Amino acid sequence: MGWTARNIPDQSDRTAVVTGANSGLGFVAARELARRGARVVLACRDEERGRRARDRLVRELPEAGPRAELRLLDLGDLASVNAFAKELPDDRVDLLVNNAGVMALPYGRTADGFERQFGVNHLGHFALTGLLLDRLLASPAPRVVTVSSALHVLANIDITDLNSERSYGRWVAYGRSKTANLLFTHELARRLADTPLIAAAAHPGYAATNLQSAGPRMEGRRAAERVMRLGNRLVAQSAEAGALPTLYAATAPGVGADSFTGPRLAGWRGAPAPSPRAPWTLSDAAGMRLWAASQELTGVAYGVPS
Repeated sequence: MGWTARNIPDQSDRTAVVTGANSGLGFVAARELARRGARVVLACRDEERGRRARDRLVRELPEAGPRAELRLLDLGDLASVNAFAKELPDDRVDLLVNNAGVMALPYGRTADGFERQFGVNHLGHFALTGLLLDRLLASPAPRVVTVSSALHVLANIDITDLNSERSYGRWVAYGRSKTANLLFTHELARRLADTPLIAAAAHPGYAATNLQSAGPRMEGRRAAERVMRLGNRLVAQSAEAGALPTLYAATAPGVGADSFTGPRLAGWRGAPAPSPRAPWTLSDAAGMRLWAASQELTGVAYGVPS
């Protein structure tokens, strides 16, 4: 059967921040961490949806009520990322789950002018991790888990056109943003190799969430939206199953730095297992170039060795 949520070790006395915890994989991850005793910060862009998610978590786990907190975070707005980090009262963060993301959206820009998929999926999480790094390193066993995708294989990053200003394809841009997630994990692990922090990545395979239908819905492409919803019903695994690789990377003993965990069966579904990744996501040179560009674009300097 393989690893399941029942195998999550005790998380008592640990604080976890989960981005995009209002639904889908993020909600499941937050709930299961809370079930095992963690204090969980649900970092959500929309206050109403975040409040509903916290209320649902407390209904399902009444004992977790005092340990589940909602805080607003818009990864597409660096002012919001900075405010979130500044206002988070914790002196120590044990686990950061960089889960929130957008997929295959029509071209758009974040509040800071970045291409939306690159800005939300990578730059927002790069900035958040950097701003919380001192508190992560205050933990005896910190982890940063960034959710990528098997679809990172669609495209390598173009360091000369990170914001897709020369040309834009929604799926290419998505692949680039997910490649950026893996390069970020690779470079974070390299730079913090002499610390206790484990930087790891995960992906859900094909899991039924709202992610797939968001793009068609934004454009009013109702037929495409119906196809995506039908695929979720007939082909995808549940959000509960899709969250398992993230939970494994976040909690299982023996998870290695720069590891990439996904579903066992063809990277599509099943219990967590090591996942293949494109060779370009293991390039030190590309990781360093993306890191330097990300620091310049976000204004967040990590202060760790190069």
